[in-house]
Amino acid sequence: MMKFATRSTPLLTTAMVLSCVTTPAAAQTVTPLAEARLRWEHVEQQGLPQDSDAVTVRVRTGVQVSEGRWSALAQAQGNLAIVPRYFDGLHGAATLRPLVADPQSIGIYRAQLRYADPRLAVTAGRQVIQLDDERFVGAGTIRNNGQSFDAIRVEWTPVAKVKADVSYVWSVRTVNGIDGRGARPRSIGGNTVLANLGWETPIGRLTGFAYLVDEDEAAVQGYRLSSQTYGGRFAGTRKVGVAKLSYQLSYARQSDYHRNPNRYTADYKLADAGLDFGGPRVGAGYEVLGASDGTPLASFQTPLSSIFKFQGWADKLTTTPPDGVRDLYGSAGWGWQAIGPAKAVSLTAVYHRFESDRLIRHYGNEIDLLATAKFGRTTAAVRYADYRADRLFTDTRKIWLQLDWAL
Repeated sequence: MMKFATRSTPLLTTAMVLSCVTTPAAAQTVTPLAEARLRWEHVEQQGLPQDSDAVTVRVRTGVQVSEGRWSALAQAQGNLAIVPRYFDGLHGAATLRPLVADPQSIGIYRAQLRYADPRLAVTAGRQVIQLDDERFVGAGTIRNNGQSFDAIRVEWTPVAKVKADVSYVWSVRTVNGIDGRGARPRSIGGNTVLANLGWETPIGRLTGFAYLVDEDEAAVQGYRLSSQTYGGRFAGTRKVGVAKLSYQLSYARQSDYHRNPNRYTADYKLADAGLDFGGPRVGAGYEVLGASDGTPLASFQTPLSSIFKFQGWADKLTTTPPDGVRDLYGSAGWGWQAIGPAKAVSLTAVYHRFESDRLIRHYGNEIDLLATAKFGRTTAAVRYADYRADRLFTDTRKIWLQLDWAL
């Protein structure tokens, strides 16, 4: 059963919520925030006696008040299970139905105070942080409860085309919602530092990063997701004849950090390219999350990322296996500006071949399909994922029907 929080809200967060409520009379701009999502998610997983069917409604509402270079924002979030025939990670049995990580919840999604001028922005409080492609730090937007951070973030542009982005995070608000506990807590404390320095070159953005992740909760893998990651990324686009070429390269090295009892070093590598012809588009890439010696959680981990965006939508690789993973993937699709009343219509197909990084074993293959279209303020999406297991996990199929509306 859903419960309301019993712990007091941190003083800083409370102050920012009150500032949003008491400031409007003196403010120049008051912007309402409202969005809603209706989704059916169906999961079939070999080895479990029943399928999961989750029909959920997620609502976010709030207000942003701005005056000059200052703004205050408060946004609440609630998720309701209309059809709760699924294991949400907290309620039900993992041995009966597959996981759909959308537990019922209600709480504060964002509560922040922000100062911004052309060269400096400082954001304090509960906020969303999305860095680069979200491979290492993201919002987990596919899940209804999202992921946000209690943090102080500084974005500084000392000279043109150079930007430093540094955050100190003392708590990560997870997708597990208000009832989160044990290995799936509602929040994870620690002293995490996220540092990102980017330079816009004529051919793309060059970024160096250092992510010191301190997951200081014994129940969450016994501190084994605390890590220090240093690396770089290059990404850009260029016109090639009638097509637009996009490309990215990334490399990082990760090792244990703070109270992590493992002693390991693992590498991350990514090469990705795509061609968009203004309608048809194709792409391919190769991503490696390396392994150390085969010890569990001594492979390259990305606990703060928007994991769903990477390595297949069936969510089989949300935690990197002990022997790492190599993902060879290709995609094809087509887009239209409009088809009748539907705008921004898109069809996408993606194929993944998964292997281990250590000892090179075939894990399995996955096919992902997506169709989206906009109707005014509403976006409709149909999504399908089909994971066929070989040496890891079990066959899994997922279907989503989703409507998103935003003010």
